[in-house]
Amino acid sequence: MERLFKLQQHGTTLAKELSAGFISYITVVYIIIVNATILAAAGIPLEAGIIATILTSFFGCLIIGFWSNTPILLIPGMGLNAMFTYTIVQSGGFTWQEALAMVFVTGLIFVVIAFTPVANVITSSIPNSLKEAITIGIGILLILIGFDNAGIITDSEHTLLAIGNLSSPGAVTTIIGLIITVILFIKNVPGNLLLSILITSLLSIWIGGSKVEGISLTMPSLQEYLGVFGQLSWAQAGNIVFWLTSISLAMVVVFENIGLIHGHNKMLKSTEDGKKSLQATGISVLASGIFGTSPTVASVESAAGITAGGRTGLTTIVTGILFLASILFIPVIKIVPASAVSPILILIGVLMLQNIVHISMDDLTESFPALLIIVLIPLTYSIADGMAIGFVLYPLLKLLLGKGKEVHPALYFIAILFFSNFVIQYVF
Repeated sequence: MERLFKLQQHGTTLAKELSAGFISYITVVYIIIVNATILAAAGIPLEAGIIATILTSFFGCLIIGFWSNTPILLIPGMGLNAMFTYTIVQSGGFTWQEALAMVFVTGLIFVVIAFTPVANVITSSIPNSLKEAITIGIGILLILIGFDNAGIITDSEHTLLAIGNLSSPGAVTTIIGLIITVILFIKNVPGNLLLSILITSLLSIWIGGSKVEGISLTMPSLQEYLGVFGQLSWAQAGNIVFWLTSISLAMVVVFENIGLIHGHNKMLKSTEDGKKSLQATGISVLASGIFGTSPTVASVESAAGITAGGRTGLTTIVTGILFLASILFIPVIKIVPASAVSPILILIGVLMLQNIVHISMDDLTESFPALLIIVLIPLTYSIADGMAIGFVLYPLLKLLLGKGKEVHPALYFIAILFFSNFVIQYVF
């Protein structure tokens, strides 16, 4: 164990790593039902989505734990699952099988970037204002999805959006659940998000918002999941929009993971550049498409394990094994209603908004493109389209105002890719 994970070198012990792994699991296990619920909106059967999420998280945690020896969790990413379902499938008109093929392509692009010097070029080319804006925009989108799923916000003929029926069981449960979730989170109660889902689910059952059927701790039938595993469709491979959407997804995935891994390494006070973590993440994203889910990310909840004393990949491996054990509890997980998931989406979205303090408002050539990304991601219901407008406008403003030299050459190329995507999708 010492030879494999170098516990003493990292100033940790076996007991600390095991404890941190368990705490990490309790903090992030909510992703099983949340991710599966979002995938279900794309057409992936709920139980199959649950199994896909579990297996992807298990594989991702093991590969980063062994390959990079860091306590970073790789699980399907919030925001990316929304992009998969609401942008690519529902808005883009692709099937979930074609979307899984895009995830696979994204993984291939990520692997090429992670195992070559391209990763360093991309990292240095994207200004911090745009990086922060993507996170904030995704946060607002998650808040919108959370309120929409609960029926608290609904569409309106005259104002686009309006308040829904607040007396419905789903709305009442979500409002009370949100209050409970925020209190538990502020008080830093261990396993606060999981506890919130449990309390809100029981509340929903009590007021008649959901029903409990037969529950047993048994191995689930894999028959339904086999209809999802490896079911990548290349039917649209001859469509240029398929490839441009894949590139857009890849850019979102790469940018988000580069930022997250950098942040986790700062928490660890690590002197490493995170290259191995990025490589493991790329392989995990590639596998996500095969397992049947949206791309994985270096989860922000990794901070919980790090705060609990996790310093090596052993923490992540423990979490991964616990994820695999979760497969026995699928009948229990399936009764969790959408009203118990919505408060989690809203809370995570609000937390992501805090990054706005890192955007300087003094220079409009920096802040204006960033603010447009923040606003347009939720308004267009598309992470890729919101990003594209900001990434095109940023170098354009700099160039027109005589500040073109402040823009990294690679960003001009990225802007051209985004602009080409717009032209092909909306002009032709």
